[in-house]
Amino acid sequence: MTDSEAREVLLSALAEIAPEADGTTLARDVEFAEQLDIDSMDFLNLVTAVSERTGLEIPERDYPKLRTLDDAVAYLTAA
Repeated sequence: MTDSEAREVLLSALAEIAPEADGTTLARDVEFAEQLDIDSMDFLNLVTAVSERTGLEIPERDYPKLRTLDDAVAYLTAA
């Protein structure tokens, strides 16, 4: 998966979880929870949506690797 494909998957999933999120202004290095005011359940829904879109099984121990846009893109492209 390329960086742009990973970013597209993430932004699409975020649009469902946090419809107010603007992908054009989303900070790449700030945690999703901080900038979008999402709680742990929203984050779990985000991980689930990304997993469903990509077919990747994302273990709970890897959740911290998905906290920011840059981190999540790096995780998905390395998978």
